[in-house]
Amino acid sequence: MHEERTVHTPDSALAELRARLETGRARMRLNQTQLAARAGLSRGTVHKAFKAGEPVPTTDTVVAVARALGLPVGELLALRRTAVGAGDGDRSGPGRPVGEWDPHALEVHPAGAILECAGGVERRVVPGYVAREHDQVLAEAVRDVEAGRSRMLVLVGESSTGKTRACWEAVQPLASAGWWLWHPFDPTRAEAALEELHRVGPRTVVWLNEAQHYLGDPHAGERIAAAIHTLLVQPERGPVLVLGTLWPDYAAQYTALPPPMAPDPHSRVRELLAGRIVHVPAAFDPAALAKATTLAEAGDRLLADALTRARSDGHLTQDLAGAPELLHRYDTASPPARALLDAAMDARRLGVSLHLPQAFLTDAAPDYLTDTDYDQLTDDWAGQAYAELAKPVHGKHAPLRRATPRPQRRPPSPTPTDSSTTPLPGGPVFPARRLPRTTRPHDPQPPLPTRILLARRPHLPHRPRRPPQPHLGSTRTAPPPMGPPAPSPCRRPRQHRCPEAPGRSARAGWGHRGGRGPVPRGRRPRRDPRPVLPGRPPGSGRGLGWGRGRGSGGCRPRLHPRPDSPWPASSSKQI
Repeated sequence: MHEERTVHTPDSALAELRARLETGRARMRLNQTQLAARAGLSRGTVHKAFKAGEPVPTTDTVVAVARALGLPVGELLALRRTAVGAGDGDRSGPGRPVGEWDPHALEVHPAGAILECAGGVERRVVPGYVAREHDQVLAEAVRDVEAGRSRMLVLVGESSTGKTRACWEAVQPLASAGWWLWHPFDPTRAEAALEELHRVGPRTVVWLNEAQHYLGDPHAGERIAAAIHTLLVQPERGPVLVLGTLWPDYAAQYTALPPPMAPDPHSRVRELLAGRIVHVPAAFDPAALAKATTLAEAGDRLLADALTRARSDGHLTQDLAGAPELLHRYDTASPPARALLDAAMDARRLGVSLHLPQAFLTDAAPDYLTDTDYDQLTDDWAGQAYAELAKPVHGKHAPLRRATPRPQRRPPSPTPTDSSTTPLPGGPVFPARRLPRTTRPHDPQPPLPTRILLARRPHLPHRPRRPPQPHLGSTRTAPPPMGPPAPSPCRRPRQHRCPEAPGRSARAGWGHRGGRGPVPRGRRPRRDPRPVLPGRPPGSGRGLGWGRGRGSGGCRPRLHPRPDSPWPASSSKQI
């Protein structure tokens, strides 16, 4: 709910202005001297602004004092304009009151052919509006401008996704507050905006529908962006609300950074759009479809008709905007194109599926032509008629378009079982092990067609397990056993005597492995990467001997090259 706007006379407006300034000064607990120092004004200027009987303070004084006291600048400036006799009735800026605009005059696409008679004048019915998430952002911007802060938003979305209608619904609360709306389009959009932007007054909505015609103009686009930026940052000209719409391709073009040392044709536009873009989804989510269904059940015939076709994909606004254009294309089609449409409609009426063969339509269309139209057919009449019907209208719809059938899900031909020699076609060339968790965190499992496809491929080999590889640069290679291992004693640490050093005890158990000497059980034997020499039994080209290590008389395993070993003596390494 929006409060009714109070109508002030010049004297009451000046009294209200000074009362608000005095309330703000008392709230901040400042005297006039302190306020003058904080606002950067002289004490005499501040004293005249608060004293009754003095002239109306200047715009700069009101702006400085309002900022120092944290008061809404736009509202105080509006009171000042009324006090000096420059109220809304005397405003000379471009535009007219919001309530005097028709939505279709602001380029809102008409929906359907239903007409209503209001005051003896027929006009198109506007379907019920379903608010979505981007409407909340627009409502917040409207609340900001009502509080005196200038804002700008640009809605970005595909064709006929409801961008212009959302802007129209957002500015309706401003009609009761006396706001004006200006839609520059004469003589051209860019020329009108560039010529009149400096005359835009406070409490004005600047309507830039299809903003590529303004910001993307090769000659005036950057100058228009600079003028809009000046309008937004000057508080004495606010509050204003700038609303625009763009397609995603244009938004990507204007916000893209140029390569180094390359010209930057949209530098000012890119800075203007930064942080002011609101994305509009192409489809209605389930919650929005439920709201539309409620409106349809309440008697909205346009929404009820559109839901019969667009409930499955959620493209409700595209259907509403494209339906009148499709009817217009049928009424103005050439005789061959209209004959194709008549044949398609009759086939659907007789129960044929949605996808009709082209040969069937081409053979059936001549029966819908009169003798005069049939005599005027050219050799390539069918190709021309199909090309005419394939041109899209609003919402990417077309009277007749080519349909591409999806491939059927069927098991592929058997593949060899040896996956090491025959790689799988179409496999990913990047590690995709963690992609489902990072790129699609909300999908608990693959979609149904993918699961069916995987279930029908039981012959797909598993990923081969990589055999253990030796650690490069170390001496770890498990020697082959030379015989059955000796039974191991209790794994509890006990005192065992080393057979080659009876005076040395160890806290780990000792055992034997294949007659190759005692091996400490608490330690895995070091491995030798040297290969086994051909013609010799395992272990003959390398040896694990015992030698004295550093320290007192203890036994430590040490690699000793055998005399017949191909490795040099310098390669022995103590472990």
